[in-house]
Amino acid sequence: MSNIMIVDDTAFARAMLREIVESLGLEVTVEADSGEEAVKKYGLYKPKLVLMDISMPGMNGISASRKIVEMDMEAKIIICSAVVRRDTVIKAVQAGACDFIAKPLQKERVEWAVRNALG
Repeated sequence: MSNIMIVDDTAFARAMLREIVESLGLEVTVEADSGEEAVKKYGLYKPKLVLMDISMPGMNGISASRKIVEMDMEAKIIICSAVVRRDTVIKAVQAGACDFIAKPLQKERVEWAVRNALG
């Protein structure tokens, strides 16, 4: 079973993502509400996939993604954000994201991205 980490500063968004991921039969083993916490918890739990928001207080999702990829070149990160501008998507991919999902979240799009990332 794949272990997944969800990173978002809002509990509602984390709960929505958890529900979608668990509906696929996958396990969410860890959550974080900041970029700093995500980096620490990635090192401890080594999740197979990270679903990461961009806009968070302190370290944002792009910076956290860069730090995670520095620790693990094989890290799989999907950025989920309401900030859907071309330059933001490019920055996310340059930081190591394998996909970018626009908020508000659509269940089918999240399911597809998670399945695709996990192969």
